[in-house]
Amino acid sequence: MTENNPIEGQVLVLTAAKASVGGRRVPDLVAEARRELEPRTEEFRRLYECVHEDEVRAVFLVPEGFWSEVADDLGWTDRERDAVARAHDEQLLRIGRREDREAEFEAALEVRDAVVVGASER
Repeated sequence: MTENNPIEGQVLVLTAAKASVGGRRVPDLVAEARRELEPRTEEFRRLYECVHEDEVRAVFLVPEGFWSEVADDLGWTDRERDAVARAHDEQLLRIGRREDREAEFEAALEVRDAVVVGASER
């Protein structure tokens, strides 16, 4: 795993402010998701569209409902699931604003979920 967090600190702060879980819990949940998902990065590459990749992160669009499956596997509440999904969505939208692709990413999030993982060494 990379030392850099694929979800930016400002995104975590924004997510915590909007989340229905304790703000201090959000970074822990995002880290738990990261530990669960990063070993699956090659699977994501084979199965899903990668819409952004840089030296810190790769962002995939996965089927809607993906986070429900992860939440079930990890024993999260609906609120915890929503907070993690929101963090991943917000990270994608932040990238979209930087790259002038925000409208494209907003449209994609209407039918798919975002998954952000740390960049892997190739």
